[in-house]
Amino acid sequence: MKEELKLVVPTIEYKEQVMEYRKTFLENNEKLSGCAELEDVSSYEEWIDFDNRRSKIYGKDYVPSTVCLCIRVKDNKLVGIIDFRHDLTEFLLNYGGNIGYSIHPEERRKGYAKEMLRLMLIKCQEHKKEKVLITCDKENIASAKTIISNGGILENEIMDNCKVSWSGIVQRYWIKL
Repeated sequence: MKEELKLVVPTIEYKEQVMEYRKTFLENNEKLSGCAELEDVSSYEEWIDFDNRRSKIYGKDYVPSTVCLCIRVKDNKLVGIIDFRHDLTEFLLNYGGNIGYSIHPEERRKGYAKEMLRLMLIKCQEHKKEKVLITCDKENIASAKTIISNGGILENEIMDNCKVSWSGIVQRYWIKL
C-alpha cells in the first residue's frame, strides 16, 4: 500500500529537516534539483525568503515559483522538495523547465517522486496552466520514468551549453494538464 504524501509550503516546523536534507545532498556530492538554490544558503531563514533572494540572483530573468516540501504523512518526514516555476524564461524553456524536484537519497525507489510530481501538477492546474515543461538529464532514467508516468511526452533532446546536466544532454518533456 502506498504511503500518503502531502505537499506543504516550507515553515519553521521543517527547518531542521530541510537543513539536514541539504547536508545529506552536499555530503554525497549530489545536485539539489528543484530546491530553490538550497545549496547556496547557509540558513533556513535565508532560504525561505524565496522571492527576495531569487529576484536578486536572477534579476530580470526571475520568475515567481511555488516551492513545496513533500511530507510523508504517517511520520511527518521530509522525503522530497519540488519547485514549480510559474513562467518560462529562455533559460528555463531550454534547460530548466517549469518544475524541478529531488528525493532524499534514503527515500528513493519508493514511488515518491511520481506521487510528488502528480501532486504538484494539481497545483499547476490551479495556476491555470495548460501544460508544463519538465527537463532532466538524459542519463537520469529514474527522473525520465517519473515524468513519463505523469504524462510527459519527450519533445526533444538538446546539448547542454549551460552545464546543468552531467551527461551534456537535456531531455525536454511536456505534460498537458
